Amino acid sequence: MMSSFTVHTTPHFDRLLRGLGKRHHDLATLYARALEILTEDPQNRTRRFHIIKLEGILRGEGQWRLALGRWRFRYDIFDREVWLFRCGLRKEDTYR
Repeated sequence: MMSSFTVHTTPHFDRLLRGLGKRHHDLATLYARALEILTEDPQNRTRRFHIIKLEGILRGEGQWRLALGRWRFRYDIFDREVWLFRCGLRKEDTYR
């Protein structure tokens, strides 16, 4: 069993979440699911989640990305702590 991680948010992430949550009521449920995943396996060692480490992104800018449907959560991992930096929607026309 993997030991759990602690998840923190930045003020910027909190503002994004509040603003997007007003227009997208499904975000609260997806955010709760994201917290479960990031507490359990933020580096996706089990290969069960849609998580990738982004290339060319510096630590402190959200090197990791979790995708839940059209939603994206960007974060970094520092020891046993996960810091959420951004959340947002993938554009409708992506991958067309």
